[in-house]
Amino acid sequence: MAQLEVRNLSFSYSGSAKDTISDISFSVNKGQFIAVCGATGSGKTTLLRCLKRELTPLGDLRGEILLDGVSTNELSDKAAACSIGYVMQRPEEQIVTDKVWHELAFGLENIGSDQQSIRRRVSEMASYFGIEQWFDLSTVELSGGQKQLLNLASVMIMNPDVLILDEPTAQLDPIAAADFLSTLKRLNRDFALTIIVAEHRLEDIIPDCEKILLMDKGRRMYYDSPDAAVQNLCGFDELLRAMPSAVRLYNELTPDDREIPCPLSIRGGHEYIAGAFKRDITAVKEPKHSRSAEPALQFSECFFRYGRNASDVLRGLDLTIYSGELFFILGGNGSGKTTSLSIAAGLNRCYSGNVRVFGKKISDYKNGSLYDGCLAMLSQDVQAVFLHPTVREELEGIEIAENFPFDFSHIMDMHPYDLSGGQQQMLALAKVLSAKPKLLLLDEPTKGLDSQSKKRTIELLRHLQSMGMTVVVVTHDVEFAAECADRCALFFRGEITSVDTPHRFFSENSFYTTAVSRMTRGIYDNAVTLSDAAELCRANGRRNRK
Repeated sequence: MAQLEVRNLSFSYSGSAKDTISDISFSVNKGQFIAVCGATGSGKTTLLRCLKRELTPLGDLRGEILLDGVSTNELSDKAAACSIGYVMQRPEEQIVTDKVWHELAFGLENIGSDQQSIRRRVSEMASYFGIEQWFDLSTVELSGGQKQLLNLASVMIMNPDVLILDEPTAQLDPIAAADFLSTLKRLNRDFALTIIVAEHRLEDIIPDCEKILLMDKGRRMYYDSPDAAVQNLCGFDELLRAMPSAVRLYNELTPDDREIPCPLSIRGGHEYIAGAFKRDITAVKEPKHSRSAEPALQFSECFFRYGRNASDVLRGLDLTIYSGELFFILGGNGSGKTTSLSIAAGLNRCYSGNVRVFGKKISDYKNGSLYDGCLAMLSQDVQAVFLHPTVREELEGIEIAENFPFDFSHIMDMHPYDLSGGQQQMLALAKVLSAKPKLLLLDEPTKGLDSQSKKRTIELLRHLQSMGMTVVVVTHDVEFAAECADRCALFFRGEITSVDTPHRFFSENSFYTTAVSRMTRGIYDNAVTLSDAAELCRANGRRNRK
């Protein structure tokens, strides 16, 4: 018998005549690792929230969800809370207490566990997840990676039978994301824990999952093993773009006979390239980067801390971004990236050093003139820009930018909070662009976006650049940066440690680099994007088969 069974599940939000998910059926056996993927707005988050009774959105739910043969509607409150664990996309939304140790104990306290059991399980869980070093810290002091790990530990302390995660690495840097996903695989392996995870970052998920649930427009498209699913994607460009780089490269090069199996992992992609293609041409020609001589944003010896007795977050930051650039900033959670944007936007002020926007000190912009057609910022918390109960009202009177990468017509009557993470991101971006700034600051703009929306966002940013706009992007999305940036910078401990063009920047990094770069190392020298790898493979030609 299946551990979790979904039968003909459909759901529509209150006030909507259209189903967000429609007639979905699938079953999951104990200990399976399931990846849920699909385009932005395909219904992934809605489906996962319906599986967790307490998080089911307000609306019309039809069909059945069975856990060990029992409808989840018939479970007691305690059984429903404990049996299915849920980790959200945004770490801050799930943390409810002020201290790490209290967050771990909170769930057990709420179900009435005795103090001895709580102490035993909290200490065991903290040890397993490596939380001992920050056990006594305030939760607001934690990095994004630590917050998400704390959320996972707080869920696991309830001993769930099924663990559901909705894009848990969306706000994590590449290293923290890899560590988090490794922890999930360890839980699956060590405890036969059933895991269902929705992700856009599939490089490290698909090679290890047992089945893929591929959704399209609220419906189940495929539910099969990764090997079988990727074989059926030829011709479905939008869905292919969501797949790991090895899968996309294989389909880009379209082997005539397809006798060679499609690789799923970076290692498999490396072996495929090395075995199938020659190495006479080892590097792509790098595009020349030319820039304006006019600085758009300058940090000069900037120091900043959040409290008089706190440690410095920025430590002598020196950085110049030139007019018309697409400039991307990468680095670990807590390294100072978001802080630097808040200072550039005038939301915080350095205690030493100065910041100039288009040659003028921020302090010299009076009476809100900094935001009058000059500078605009979209923060990570995109919900902060929503003021109305429907998308239609949010967009009323707003001129949507030319070439904007998203069509809002089908979600006009929805509440902004009911949208998927990617849809919220697009709505917030449309509102920010309506200010027509000369300098645009974006903090994690691809969070929650599918690959097709990312592609369109790249096209939009390049269009804005052609119109004279300067764009500064803080991101953990290395593939997005490699495709879009003119220059990339690495933040470390409040300073910029390296700045270079994408080809040089990603070719010289080992961890803050693209899957393509890791996949082609030792074969080709400076391939960092899928088009780079495909270009080199085609230029070299295929090896003769023996």
